[in-house]
Amino acid sequence: MTAPLVLRRARLLGSTAPVDLLLADGRVTAVGSAAVRGTGAGVGADAVGVEHIDLDGRWVLPGLWDQHVHVTQWALARTRLDLAEARSAPHAVSLVAERLAHRPPAPGTALVGRGFRDALWPDVPSAALLDAAVGGVPVVLVAADLHCAWASTAGLAFLGAQGHPTGVLREREWMGVMGALDQVSDQVADAAVAEALTAAAARGVVGLVDVEIADNVAVWRRRPVPAVQVRAGVWEQYLDRVVHDDLATGDRLAPRVTQGPLKVIVDGSLNTRTAWCRDPYPGTGDHGVLSVPPEHLRVLLASATRHGLSVMVHAIGDAALDVALDAIEAAGAHGSVEHVQLLAPGQASRLARLGLVAGVQPRHLVDDRDVTDRVWADRTDRVYAYRTLHEAGVPLAFGSDAPVASLDPWSALDAAVWRTGDDRAPWHGEQRLDVRTALAASIDGAALDLPVGARADLVVLDDDPLTAATAPGGLSAVRVSGTLIGGAWTSPLS
Repeated sequence: MTAPLVLRRARLLGSTAPVDLLLADGRVTAVGSAAVRGTGAGVGADAVGVEHIDLDGRWVLPGLWDQHVHVTQWALARTRLDLAEARSAPHAVSLVAERLAHRPPAPGTALVGRGFRDALWPDVPSAALLDAAVGGVPVVLVAADLHCAWASTAGLAFLGAQGHPTGVLREREWMGVMGALDQVSDQVADAAVAEALTAAAARGVVGLVDVEIADNVAVWRRRPVPAVQVRAGVWEQYLDRVVHDDLATGDRLAPRVTQGPLKVIVDGSLNTRTAWCRDPYPGTGDHGVLSVPPEHLRVLLASATRHGLSVMVHAIGDAALDVALDAIEAAGAHGSVEHVQLLAPGQASRLARLGLVAGVQPRHLVDDRDVTDRVWADRTDRVYAYRTLHEAGVPLAFGSDAPVASLDPWSALDAAVWRTGDDRAPWHGEQRLDVRTALAASIDGAALDLPVGARADLVVLDDDPLTAATAPGGLSAVRVSGTLIGGAWTSPLS
């Protein structure tokens, strides 16, 4: 049991004067100096053992959640070669060669890069291009969207994909071998995850949804207590384990870890040009890739629903969203549709009618701005349509899809409010969200004003988010002083 804590002179969002908060039994039990001096939850602020901390006017908000993370991939990717700035295939190769010269991979491993966006390149990557620079070194470069990879000949062998004609693996051919990159010892993986979660807590994160493609029940039962709360998602290939253990969404797996939703991918992605769309990609007859047959999806979602699991269905293209909504409605499922990057008329109202959440990743709209203008040039007015979703009554839940984007909720908030990541004007500014709506999408249903009874999962800030939101980049620069879960510090006050 965490000892009671009084936070003196805290500012709540939009408040003009500081107040005192009493935290006890994992909740906010009193607000305001007079109330705190009383006996909220049977605990007086002056009782023996009650700690008092003077926040000196810092702001206190509900802690932030990231609703879409591939935790192990993200933790391992934090040390991999960053290719986000590569402007062509040869440019990417030069970055690889530079890394090899200074830090070659250990024997038996591969050099792994991440974050390239070949949809913007004027040329085409190939294994031969990599081979000319790296020789027999295994090299595997993962695209920003995680839906394709580019490998050298030795890298293909490392993946078990020998003989691939181009060295660029997309969708199923990549998804089937991508796990080879994460074949590290449990000790190495767990240490990387612990470090990454500590960094997330330092940015005000109190929880996340882990949709790593792994036996997450076993993984999270093995790991030490995490620095943030975790909802461990399950994929179809591991569903029997969850059903066998009679686990429903919300059931406890370990300290700070609960069972999460069933994750299903319906289509591809934007950068890989495989998102399943009603209309063909401009200048082609290609509609993208449908990754799961509609009838199979319906049966799968119905089975998960019968066993008490919510669902989390990836649908990037508008045709994929049709498939997802049809299956969810037929199955009577509940949960979220993830990404919702391309919205057709009428789909927002249907999402609202079905009571679904739109799990969106605002940082993607900044990172994908130029790709979208090229790949979906004829439909950018309905891409990342957050205001349309909000006005239709669809709850929004923000995430990062890390390692696709960095796990930094303040960067995501800035992208949702300003829709630009540089000195350009907002991209389709009519879809901007106001800061309160964006914050509400980041706090997992908590109340922004922290009423009595609210969970004491909190973030303490040096900066007022409302003031920071008045200029692009301001929210990204918000300074976090400390983070609490259940009234206990997970990132100590600085």
